[in-house]
Amino acid sequence: MAAAPAPGVAPVRARFLTSKEQFHAYLRAGGEEEEEEKEEKREEEQVSEPPAKRVKAEELGQDGESQGNAGEEEKERPEKKRARGQNKSRPCMKPNCYEQSRLCPSVTQGCGGQCHFGPRCRFLHDVSQYLAAKPADLGQRCVLFDTFGRCPYGVTCRFGQAHLGDGHQNLVNASLVQQWEGKVLVRNGLSKELQQQLRKRKFSFHKAEEFLRGLRAGKGGKATGSSTEVSNCTGPQEGLRDSPELQEQGEDPRPEALQSSRGDEDAARPEALQSSREAEDAPEPEVLHSFRGAEDAPKPEVLHSFRGAEGAAKPEVLQSSQRAEDAPRPEALQSSREAQDTPKPEVLQNSQRAEDAPKPEVMRNSQGADGAPSIPTLGPLTDEDITKLRPCEKKKLDIQGKLYLAPLTTCGNLPFRRICKRFGADVTCGEMAVCTNLLQGQSSEWALLKRHHTEDIFGVQLEGAFPDTMTKCAELLNRTIDVDFVDINVGCPIDLVYKKGGGCALMTRSNKFEQIVRGMNSVLDVPLTVKIRTGVQEKVNVAHKIIPRIREWGASMVTLHGRSREQRYTRSADWAYIAECARLASPMPLFGNGDILSYEDANRAMQMGVSGIMIARGALIKPWLFTEIKEQRHWDISSRERFDILKDFTNFGLEHWGSDTQGVEKTRKFLLEWLSFLCRYIPVGLLEHLPQKINERPPYYLGRDYLETLMASQNVDDWIKISELLLGPVPPSFTFLPKHKANSYR
Repeated sequence: MAAAPAPGVAPVRARFLTSKEQFHAYLRAGGEEEEEEKEEKREEEQVSEPPAKRVKAEELGQDGESQGNAGEEEKERPEKKRARGQNKSRPCMKPNCYEQSRLCPSVTQGCGGQCHFGPRCRFLHDVSQYLAAKPADLGQRCVLFDTFGRCPYGVTCRFGQAHLGDGHQNLVNASLVQQWEGKVLVRNGLSKELQQQLRKRKFSFHKAEEFLRGLRAGKGGKATGSSTEVSNCTGPQEGLRDSPELQEQGEDPRPEALQSSRGDEDAARPEALQSSREAEDAPEPEVLHSFRGAEDAPKPEVLHSFRGAEGAAKPEVLQSSQRAEDAPRPEALQSSREAQDTPKPEVLQNSQRAEDAPKPEVMRNSQGADGAPSIPTLGPLTDEDITKLRPCEKKKLDIQGKLYLAPLTTCGNLPFRRICKRFGADVTCGEMAVCTNLLQGQSSEWALLKRHHTEDIFGVQLEGAFPDTMTKCAELLNRTIDVDFVDINVGCPIDLVYKKGGGCALMTRSNKFEQIVRGMNSVLDVPLTVKIRTGVQEKVNVAHKIIPRIREWGASMVTLHGRSREQRYTRSADWAYIAECARLASPMPLFGNGDILSYEDANRAMQMGVSGIMIARGALIKPWLFTEIKEQRHWDISSRERFDILKDFTNFGLEHWGSDTQGVEKTRKFLLEWLSFLCRYIPVGLLEHLPQKINERPPYYLGRDYLETLMASQNVDDWIKISELLLGPVPPSFTFLPKHKANSYR
């Protein structure tokens, strides 16, 4: 019998404990027994088959056309296929030459076989030739075909036998296709048009540039312009000239700095203003709305085409329009018009009729607050059309008491978030995205922003070190994607981010931190949140000094991880300090984060006075934690139920990343990353006392069945074995290098 567990080791019942050698010997023996059982089963099937059928199957196996899996023949068959199919016109089929083993998109996308690259194309164009080199199918059912009625990957699908007919025809289930027709399952994708604008730097950042002009005009590096917030929303909103904050900072009230209160409109350019005032032959409301619907703002080149055809605005009309947009109150607007002898309403109305001005609903639709499209309405202009959106009028983030799934790098992907949503997570957030990569239009970075339709409260997290890139990125996302909030990562401890001034480093760069928060808040129509740590050094907490300032800068919520950067995840989270910061943050909500692995941990955290809890590693170790918290119970989940969760993850992964070879291996990679956390879970029925603590190391133990023991292994070879149960055998060229480099596989 194994010795009692040492301090820091989870208390597993003695009858389940074992040694490291016995543990791995049991797994090896179990694997060999399973292989022997499979071999015996195959032999029995061969004996039961008619002799003629058996001979035919052997002939097919020798010719390389069989789809079955049969021991050593299966290993040798790909080499035979490659040797038989090689010729002068066929490209190299080495394992690393991935692009040379794929079918050309001109074939898969139904382009009639016309490839624009001609003989220079490095992809295959012959379907039969591709299928000869394609590995055997991984299963008889395709999740995409079973769910949506059509698999977009066609012959490249690794489950192609489920939907390929005669002549490699891709079958379609019309009834299922009709059920999903018109439904958007995943949002926030990167369109080719937007990607080209970002790469060629043709995307206009009106709000961000106004804020940055005000920032450059200021003294002392403080944020100015549209970053100024109104602390009391019940009182009248004062103009920027009377702002005490600007007076304290000695700001120079230059016109470009003051223009930031106008919103998204580019008032410094007369043609930009006249496009919404006196446009001749303006488009109908529905036409203009269609240009704005997708990205909540007109595309620069489309708007410019409308401006180019317009005549020049009259100076007196332009001057009165600019004064109208600068005026903070209706009565000030009226007095300004009377003082400048602007035309009376009836005179202006007659001149507009004479010039065939656009209809009133068109004018209202082009003059929405902050440049955002408003609902087309009839009637005269009101203060809502020219007054900047006040902080108290922004969309509120009402997540008090909800369970918040933390943004998890690598593991917090869309398929994993779908698993957590099914188990009761209320709020989800995408993985940390680097703002500079988003501004460059990198597809891999934009993939982190995708939102599944089941994520009802969803946000994205941005990482950056400078106010210009962060503010521009915030405006870009505000106009192009659909989110409920945007989070700033001020808690990332890794050196790559910290040394560039991002993540935890912002806690030591208060001026840049303030400018980033104010700038992003000025261009966003959704709430802005911030995630921080207790500090940088282990025994020097600074969060209690920063949190009140974050509230003044305009953030809607703060999430505090109860560890410093130096601590990483080695020490327990300081929930007493989190409670102190929660009192200082009031009335701003503060969510606590750290060491939550059971409903008892969640209950103790909520008693600290926080507005809610964020769950990170606890969700990776057991995603059903959300169910345990809501039902206030311990769930002794079986190994078969846990395996079904992994099966759902692989199905979600194939749906998200694709069912071709590339998608299958990407799904396998993220599954292995998740298994590196899942192996830390100890079943409830094996514990000496409850609950399991997140920082307690699991000892070697034998589970109640072979699968439960296999899932407890911290050896990467056993993780590979689990992935093979779900996604078939790994290819010879497969390598896996997880975050923990010791668990690498080659």
